[in-house]
Amino acid sequence: MESFFSFILYPVSAILWFWHKIFGAVLGPDNGFAWALSVFFLVFSLRVVLLKPAISQLRAGRKMAKFAPQIQKLREKYKNDRQRMAQEMQKLQSEHGVNPLGGCLPALLQIPVFLSLFHVLRNFTPGAQSNFIFDRAGVESFINADIFGAKLSNWITQSDAELALFGTDRTSMMVVGIPLMLIASVATFFTMRLSVKKQTDAAMANPQSAMMAKFMMYIAPVGAIISGWFLPIAVLLYWLANNVWTLGQQHFLTKKIDREQEREKAKEIEAKKAAPRPKPGQKPVRAEAKNGEEDAEPAAATTGGATSGGAKPAGGNQAGGANGQRSGNRPGGKKNQPKNRPGKQAASAKKGKKRR
Repeated sequence: MESFFSFILYPVSAILWFWHKIFGAVLGPDNGFAWALSVFFLVFSLRVVLLKPAISQLRAGRKMAKFAPQIQKLREKYKNDRQRMAQEMQKLQSEHGVNPLGGCLPALLQIPVFLSLFHVLRNFTPGAQSNFIFDRAGVESFINADIFGAKLSNWITQSDAELALFGTDRTSMMVVGIPLMLIASVATFFTMRLSVKKQTDAAMANPQSAMMAKFMMYIAPVGAIISGWFLPIAVLLYWLANNVWTLGQQHFLTKKIDREQEREKAKEIEAKKAAPRPKPGQKPVRAEAKNGEEDAEPAAATTGGATSGGAKPAGGNQAGGANGQRSGNRPGGKKNQPKNRPGKQAASAKKGKKRR
């Protein structure tokens, strides 16, 4: 454990040491609240580092919510072919520039930090000469510190002999530990509830996702209460600080992303308004109408030329001349084109034959 997490055990203990120096100078090095605030600000320091991945996580979630209906269609289409479904979803995510693993990054990075803090706190034992960055004086300061009689490195279910070795008892541990568990549980519930509430209807359209989200919203707080009996008081403080930070961070970042989306929508509306539009009363000119006008003009000219030659055409030719005269009287547009009426043409042809 120590060799595996050695690359992060020293940074975690160094951050805890730094904040204890600050709060210990104000409240006293052996003060339990100075150590509690050191744990709180250890969490805050680490979460500030993870703030950028958290923003990326929220943005990725908003992007995925936009094409959630497409994901649902893929699930219905390839419900019998898991491999094809995974390929199509990966293709869809790459097209929208979404990395599903990016949303898990902040949570994954907190796991080694949590384990490292747990290991550092477990090494604050009586008689220890050092604990990573802390020297013997730092170890003794932590062991002597308490909050209302509860030692920070002990937990409720420890044996009476171990609790007595640290100078505390089970009653004192429960008086401090149980309220911390309850507060951490309530903070966890509201954190999960806010996360579920911010998901769109499209993202919650999948019954499995909706059921899992609601399940975790109630199971996670219960897990906080159960695990609190087996965790040191300092780790409960870490858990409480982490959930309080997450609750505030979600509220802050959600408003930030909402403002960004509102600005993007405003830019899209402005771009649509700036696009060129036809003037009021102006009809759009189509290429077909132009071609029709060009074809009608030569036909009218040809008909007019035949009439002016002095020879009067008989039968159907007279009808054609009349049509040509009509078209000449109404210049321009579709009205200038001779109408194609097959019935009248057939009737005029029969009259021409009878006259002959």
